[in-house]
Amino acid sequence: MSGVISVKNLHKSYAGQNVINGIDIAINKGECYGLLGPNGAGKTTTLRLMLGLIGPDSGELSLLGHAVPGHAREARLRVGVVPQIDNLDPDFSVAENLLVYGRYFGMADSEIEARMPALLEFANLAHRRDAKIPTLSGGMKRRLTLARALVNDPDIIFLDEPTTGLDPQARHLIWQRLRELTAQGKTLLLTTHFMDEAERLCHRLAILDHGRMIAQDTPRALIAQHIGAQVVEVFGEGAAEWAQQHAGHYAQRHEVSGETAFCYVDDAQPLLAHLHENGELRYLHRPANLEDVFLKLTGREMRE
Repeated sequence: MSGVISVKNLHKSYAGQNVINGIDIAINKGECYGLLGPNGAGKTTTLRLMLGLIGPDSGELSLLGHAVPGHAREARLRVGVVPQIDNLDPDFSVAENLLVYGRYFGMADSEIEARMPALLEFANLAHRRDAKIPTLSGGMKRRLTLARALVNDPDIIFLDEPTTGLDPQARHLIWQRLRELTAQGKTLLLTTHFMDEAERLCHRLAILDHGRMIAQDTPRALIAQHIGAQVVEVFGEGAAEWAQQHAGHYAQRHEVSGETAFCYVDDAQPLLAHLHENGELRYLHRPANLEDVFLKLTGREMRE
């Protein structure tokens, strides 16, 4: 099996229900690879299987050349994990959280201390080295959790929704730090519900739904394949009726959701001219994006 992470024909079920159904993934060194999907699609189960925390029903997994789950413990020595929910120890300072976590990998205190300045600088927390966790903002805690995942200088970092709940400034700083990691040759496996985040960061990504991989490629390739170049959203009262009569004349594909008609086109000018003449309709013209792909492939209905 090739790649620093390799998954072949992976299956996992719980109580007779298929949660993972025949997934194949190969992730290369220095790549940021995204796992996208609605709630319940199988993303978290896939991560747990890759880390060897649970065993598959069938299929093959390899992490840094180690067969998983049989040799997952050896592989995890070279892996960092940023969990979905921060689990920093509130009784410890920023530096103490890094120190204690490094000990889990068998690192000597002197080795951890030698790495500490660079880690704190990476997280933009050098000035908060001795601060207790409850005094940190949400963005600071998230950056510390990322720095903690780097204590053992891992080759692979698993990131489970790393920017959920952060303000735009904090999100952009995290994105900058993640780009720095891939530039250093680190391999990132990212799950996120933010399509703009996946589009910005991921070299390739997979979309999962009901335990199956329904698409895999670069963000731009997926957009070109499934959507096209541009989207015109026509919305408000009368949009559905307008779409029924006119959308098919201007759009390669269209769909109506609520009071919005989504028109997918390669050349938007004829449609925009028509809408301009029909001044009663409101509309938005924008480039196609990964969210369009996601909603086309997984649907617009809510998942509970």
